[in-house]
Amino acid sequence: MLKFTEEHEWLKLEGDVATVGITAHATEQLGDLVFVELPEVGATFEKNGEAATVESVKAASDVYCPLAGEIVEINQAIVDDPSVVNSDPQGAGWFFKLKLADVADIEGLLDEAAYKDLIA
Repeated sequence: MLKFTEEHEWLKLEGDVATVGITAHATEQLGDLVFVELPEVGATFEKNGEAATVESVKAASDVYCPLAGEIVEINQAIVDDPSVVNSDPQGAGWFFKLKLADVADIEGLLDEAAYKDLIA
């Protein structure tokens, strides 16, 4: 199940763990990323908490935790090479895996059609 936020994060849910990243639209707005800072494994966040930071040639921006939960894995590859986020934002450019506090909360997020309407 793929869901989106109005802040341009995407989530792919598998069981009670969501893989989280930023959308292609977000990377287009930011430009080429030069720095990514990720949260620590074991950190917990409330919905919309500031979980990560990205810096591009244009600006620095926060990446928000789309739902409450605990970080169970991070993608070190994008810290080592932030350009991966630009080249494959909804694949190899994922940011972190989040064990959701309440899986039902994902129903409050946007589906792909609603997200496309948002950015149109």
